[in-house]
Amino acid sequence: MRACVKGNPLTNLQMTSLESYGWTMFGHNTSALQKGESVGRVISVKGFKYFLATETCEIETELSGKLLYGTEFEDLPKVGDWVAFLDYGETGYIVNVLPRMNALSRKNPGNKTERQILGTNIDHALIVQGLDRDFNLMRLDRYLTQISSCSIDPIVVLNKSDLSQSHELHLKQVQKLKRDCPVYFCSTLTGYGLQLIRHALEPCKTYIMVGSSGVGKSSLLNILMESDIQRTHALSAFNSKGTHTTTTRDLFKLSNGSLLIDTPGMREFGLTSETGDQWRSVFPALEEFAQGCRYTDCKHLNDFGCAVTAALRSGKLDEQVYESYVKLMKEQSRFEIRAEDKKRLNRQFGKMTKEAKNHRRKNKF
Repeated sequence: MRACVKGNPLTNLQMTSLESYGWTMFGHNTSALQKGESVGRVISVKGFKYFLATETCEIETELSGKLLYGTEFEDLPKVGDWVAFLDYGETGYIVNVLPRMNALSRKNPGNKTERQILGTNIDHALIVQGLDRDFNLMRLDRYLTQISSCSIDPIVVLNKSDLSQSHELHLKQVQKLKRDCPVYFCSTLTGYGLQLIRHALEPCKTYIMVGSSGVGKSSLLNILMESDIQRTHALSAFNSKGTHTTTTRDLFKLSNGSLLIDTPGMREFGLTSETGDQWRSVFPALEEFAQGCRYTDCKHLNDFGCAVTAALRSGKLDEQVYESYVKLMKEQSRFEIRAEDKKRLNRQFGKMTKEAKNHRRKNKF
């Protein structure tokens, strides 16, 4: 057995089979592999180095030339991906990325149309907010909308419960969104609620933890890992918030056998769906009224015969929830338009390239 690579998420753990990393849950099999290829799961990406959990150990790999120069950035291996690789002893070369069950993405900050993939092949997403100045219902709705549109089941974790005098008030706020997802209160400082979260995480399933910087994600990871793998910083004296500690995305194996992808704190979490009609279906607070709309393609804005806006006027639909929907829908519409513009330009460029090749072929000397 190869010695494990040092300084990576799984080095302090006993190596086990691929099944313990969720292999059987994805419907993959090794029959599609080419001769000499092996399977691994990406647990960390550091620059051009990709660290894989394999059947026997953890190894360091690089991309093959085919992937490096012939693949779109979105399709390159990300944390959580299953890949086929060639093992050459000292290092390995990834030659193929196996089909993804799903991918959690956000709009790339500063870019109008590109996605940034945070992790792949995910069962559940832990949305962590702090019950201090960080708690924001509209931001939570944004996370829930994007995560649901990526076919991932969300779990809400409200940390710093020791700073809240009324858990019931915050719970009622979350319930206004009418999302069918569990809500946990916890405190990494006092230990309150942490045992419930531990018991909720299932072995071999993959979770991803997202949230703003300073909400306590690294502290929560340390407790779930029962280690100090992520160094945490002291609270800021100015605002009682933790400081940014996580800088990369890594997949960790918890003591109960579940898998958790940690992510850096995010200031932006832009929507990335390109199918607006399907995207609108992830607003359950509106869906119960939308059934009564006159038209099936109603956008619930100024549409004639809209039952949603009628519910808003009558007070049956919460105004804050509706405002969140309108804001997210406008943002989503802008992304769709820009993504379509990008596709059209790519088609035009492809056509020009094809015409140029045909011209050179016809005018060879």
